[in-house]
Amino acid sequence: MIDNTLKYKIALGLIPGIGPITAKSVIAYTGGVENVFKARKEELTKAIGVGEYTATQIVKGKKFIKQAEDEVKFIIKNKITPLFYTDEDYPFLLKQCPDAPLMIFVKGNLKFNKRKVISIVGTRNATIQGKENCKKIVKSLSETNHNPIIVSGLAYGIDICAHKTALKFGLDTVSVFAHGFDKLYPANHKKTASEIKEKGALITEFISGSKFERQNFLKRNRIIAGLSQATIVIESAKKGGSLVTADIANSYNREVFAVPGRLEDKYSEGTNWLIKTHKAFLLQSEKDIEYILNWEESHTKHIQKTLFIELSNDEKEMAQILSDNKNIVIDDICKITGMTMSKVSSMLLEMEFKGLVRSLPGKIYELAGNINF
Repeated sequence: MIDNTLKYKIALGLIPGIGPITAKSVIAYTGGVENVFKARKEELTKAIGVGEYTATQIVKGKKFIKQAEDEVKFIIKNKITPLFYTDEDYPFLLKQCPDAPLMIFVKGNLKFNKRKVISIVGTRNATIQGKENCKKIVKSLSETNHNPIIVSGLAYGIDICAHKTALKFGLDTVSVFAHGFDKLYPANHKKTASEIKEKGALITEFISGSKFERQNFLKRNRIIAGLSQATIVIESAKKGGSLVTADIANSYNREVFAVPGRLEDKYSEGTNWLIKTHKAFLLQSEKDIEYILNWEESHTKHIQKTLFIELSNDEKEMAQILSDNKNIVIDDICKITGMTMSKVSSMLLEMEFKGLVRSLPGKIYELAGNINF
């Protein structure tokens, strides 16, 4: 169902120079996305991060409402699901990223929340060995009890290999586009994209008519990194988009894995460098992923909702923090516990599975009820 504020949500994202961080600040200050377009320039400058120039751009941004109305028609016609960052179905892990898109558009019915998610990236010029490594990793993940969603970018090489292998072995897979849903790049992957839409999801933050621009692919990379608990780099030269994605994942305090290669191999230079500089864990099998992400422990637990739930020591500490600090943001939890964002996010997600924790808009968390701990 399309809500009446959708055109304002889209229009705000079209204003030049207004990124997701600023947009969220303005929405929070004005009390709603529609109010942003009703506010005077003087009011807007009182929002955090908004100066004279930005306020002027927002006031002028009313001209984008007509374009946004046309996009709403495109969304309805093409059965696209728009997800605003405050929506319940907006991907939980992506929402934790400070520069997460204000809005994403989805084709498919895949639900991200309460699921394990892994991103797989690599060079477009994948070697035979690189593709074989990709297939082995995805196949081995399909043979575990975790049933993770596999995220990639539909590009040539490692990306398309990850998608096709996931489809082959029954794992849900997601492709993130660097353009709107009115086009497809690369066009050769149309059949695979169609299968992904039926058995997973296609995602973009770009409206129809968006131009092919290099910076859009960089923006796409942050979504690939932000959607998942961990990013796996299969092959990469010493420079490339995969290393950018790994860097973004590290900036989000998410785990990064890299498959090592021979010293003389061009497309192992990047992965070997990630491992050497401690920017990625060395990946030999799915066991490494299970161990680092704590999946081994979590999937063997018998989860049952009762009045008295047995908590681990870390979960007791987390429950105590949430009990002492009402509506606490995840950044503050990290500061109090000294844990990484990746570990805190994973723990909160597991506790949400158990019905112990409730996530609120703005990366805020609270206890879901009375807990004995």
